[in-house]
Amino acid sequence: MAHIDAGKTTTTERILYYTGITHRLGEVHDGTATMDWMVQEQERGITITSAATTCFWDDYRINIIDTPGHVDFTAEVERSLRVLDGAVAVFCAVGGVEPQSEAVWRQADRYRVPRIAFVNKMDRVGADFARTCAMMRERLHARPIPVQLPWGGSEGFHGVIDLVRMKALTWADDVLGARFETVEIPEEMRAAATRAREVLVEAACEMDDALLARYLAEEPLDPERVVSALRHGTCALKFIPVLCGSAFRNKGVQPLLDAVVAYLPSPVDVAAVEGIDPESGDAVVRRARDEEPLSALVFKIMSDPFVGHLSFVRVYSGHLGSGSHVYNPARRSRERVGRVLKMHANRREETRDVWAGEIAAVVGLRNAATGDTICDEAAPILLESMEFPEPVIRLAIEPKTKADQERLGSGLAKLVQEDPTFRVNTDPDTGQTLIAGMGELHLEILVDRLQREFGVGAHVGKPQVAYRETISGAAEAEGRWIRQTGGRGQYGHVKIRIEPVVRDGGFVFENAVVGGAVPREFVPAVVSGIEEAMEAGVLAGYAMRDVKATLLDGSYHEVDSSEMAFKTAASLAFKEACRRAGVVLLEPVMRVEVLVPEESMGEVIGDLNSRRGRIHALETRPGVQAIQATVPLAEIFGYATDLRSMTQGRGNYTMHFARHEEVPKAIAEEVVARVTGTSRR
Repeated sequence: MAHIDAGKTTTTERILYYTGITHRLGEVHDGTATMDWMVQEQERGITITSAATTCFWDDYRINIIDTPGHVDFTAEVERSLRVLDGAVAVFCAVGGVEPQSEAVWRQADRYRVPRIAFVNKMDRVGADFARTCAMMRERLHARPIPVQLPWGGSEGFHGVIDLVRMKALTWADDVLGARFETVEIPEEMRAAATRAREVLVEAACEMDDALLARYLAEEPLDPERVVSALRHGTCALKFIPVLCGSAFRNKGVQPLLDAVVAYLPSPVDVAAVEGIDPESGDAVVRRARDEEPLSALVFKIMSDPFVGHLSFVRVYSGHLGSGSHVYNPARRSRERVGRVLKMHANRREETRDVWAGEIAAVVGLRNAATGDTICDEAAPILLESMEFPEPVIRLAIEPKTKADQERLGSGLAKLVQEDPTFRVNTDPDTGQTLIAGMGELHLEILVDRLQREFGVGAHVGKPQVAYRETISGAAEAEGRWIRQTGGRGQYGHVKIRIEPVVRDGGFVFENAVVGGAVPREFVPAVVSGIEEAMEAGVLAGYAMRDVKATLLDGSYHEVDSSEMAFKTAASLAFKEACRRAGVVLLEPVMRVEVLVPEESMGEVIGDLNSRRGRIHALETRPGVQAIQATVPLAEIFGYATDLRSMTQGRGNYTMHFARHEEVPKAIAEEVVARVTGTSRR
């Protein structure tokens, strides 16, 4: 996991080569990387979809997922971290900790994933290992413990110093880095290596009292004991072992594989997975053992043109065999596993069984979606699912011909199933199909896939910001839905209070009814009515968020009351309460990092200010200035072209979602007028 262009895919390609999975070195810039198998990935030289593969190193099996670095594909990182036991965070030795590095680090923190760091590109001019470690401390609040030091830098990068065994490793260029030599540490590096080893040993001693006793007695320390203590600390998230190298120059990859085996946990090292019994709601535990009942999580769905619907699963306990039947507690459905495949990027290898700790793709799970659990029907368990961010950008798409209409529908349905951050809906006023995603690149790729994979000819509108609505105060309102026609009537009456919650806090519901004024069986209908009203919005039709609704009171009729009546009454009450509370518009605000040459800095900062941007920090890096800012998404469409013209093509930028903020009143009025005016027309 890493920022864009830190070298994730290049490092993975070297791992596959040195473990014998591939017999040639694939390069990202040539479009020959095994893990970048999609046409769009090969054309653009970026990773778009996470690709899974398996390799063996010293009799250990390693399951690898190579994830994208671009913020638009953040869901790929999220679901990969949910099912993996460890991560390798790759950092560029020149750029250090970049914005997307921070984002993926926080995702790993959320799932408590142990990690090791690999400082890549040590051969580049401006590479600085110590500075990258310092940035990890400052920006990630991590505790990096170097287990290697670079031997040389830039063009003079020879290899690495192993601080555990106090040896130097140097690579032979003539065999593509397949062979390396262990030599004594050069004299000029010895003092720095000794100081760094002291820090490493002190960290290891924190995790092992016997090792501490030997260290204080100044007795020689067994390297294996030091490694064991470091592993314990890494798995407990106490610190991060840091390695270095240059994947492109084929240096430092084999010690990285050794470090994965040495420091990251195997499935039996991690705590037993916890879930709930779907029937009773009690907590249930599954250990990573083959003899336990089956529990597995579907973390990715893929449409394969040859085998159809592929579900990627991580098996936590028990075993999954082809031809077996599994239970999906979220859908309450029983399904048959057709085939079990081990995946190597887009290549498939048929297998009969997969066991606890393994990752595989399954053919035949028709109803499974991302985040679903599959388990043994006799011992059901519901594992924690995944949360994905809301889309921040949307655009209209229309088929060119009648024939394209049907293909567009089926193509969009498959893409929605694959990608949990991609949404499709129809504008109720204009009848247009709207697609929403995480950014311009995200939607551009999906439209490209529609055309290539599904043969859809389509006209695409300009990108629009996916605004949200929320309330600015608290209010109460009543809603009544009373209809008396021939036969049974309709009766629903509720009184609710709404109030704002913290930004990006979602929707909170509380039932404060006493004495059964609203029977318990109608409360879910009240919730459903409020949620539907929130999706439709009150001000300009944008979905509402960050609201707490409390059901205070109501009344019912023994004959005429129904779920539909209470649902309608709740919707009416909610809309009225919103009008009384006051509704405001929220817009997505992006964290932006702009890299520019010094002479262009003034013009770029002035331009960011004119886009309602706020500058937070300026930082000098080798050859460039880094500007950290937050800018509303609405103001940054097409920024790449403007930045290139301001910097003679030398500037570039990255951005990712930061938060939602209230839109200034004048701009909000423009947006509302534009949206409602379109509707009237």
